[in-house]
Amino acid sequence: MKGFPTFRPMYFRHRGLLAAMLALGLGLGLTGCATTGNAPSTGNASSQEAASAPAEESDGYDRYQTTQEAVDFLGGSAEAIAHLVDRAFADYGRPNAIIKGEEGGGAVVVGLRYGKGEFMAKTGEQQTVYWQGPSIGWDFGGDAGRVFILVYNLPRPDLIFQRFAGVSGSAFFVGGVGMHYLRSQSIVVAPIRVGVGLRLGAGVGYMQFTQEKSYNPF
Repeated sequence: MKGFPTFRPMYFRHRGLLAAMLALGLGLGLTGCATTGNAPSTGNASSQEAASAPAEESDGYDRYQTTQEAVDFLGGSAEAIAHLVDRAFADYGRPNAIIKGEEGGGAVVVGLRYGKGEFMAKTGEQQTVYWQGPSIGWDFGGDAGRVFILVYNLPRPDLIFQRFAGVSGSAFFVGGVGMHYLRSQSIVVAPIRVGVGLRLGAGVGYMQFTQEKSYNPF
């Protein structure tokens, strides 16, 4: 009986120590869970941003870049060129390739076009291309000058070397600048022209792109 009062305080002291250790362990566990739960969320957001950035850049040339390239190369009315580029973007979106070149030709009922330019894909490929083709219709006068071509839905650079049919006369004409569309299946090319004797009318023809210079439009 004499030892009992001494044992009782030790028992409660052990219980108090055990409770304190349990509280500390639970507190550390909750803190660890909160920290571990937040970390993956931040990492996933960063990974998604990093993954989406290259996709957006590889979609094609943006509107500002395309307009600036066309204005700098063609040297015509910036407002007129911007208007036509806006029209092309509204119809087809971002081009994934462009061609900067020069061409000449002339037509009275039947005309011919010949050109040479530098093909530049958004993915970085570059190559020299030639084109030729007839233009049949009432396109009076000759034209000679620079041409800036937007290329849409081109799966591979080598697929530019084929025939594109469409309306050879200017489908759109603003302030001395003309643009029209030509198509081969899902691939579309949109030449923008500024030059002496820019053709008017609704002549129907095609553009044949080749790897080497040719004087045969057929």
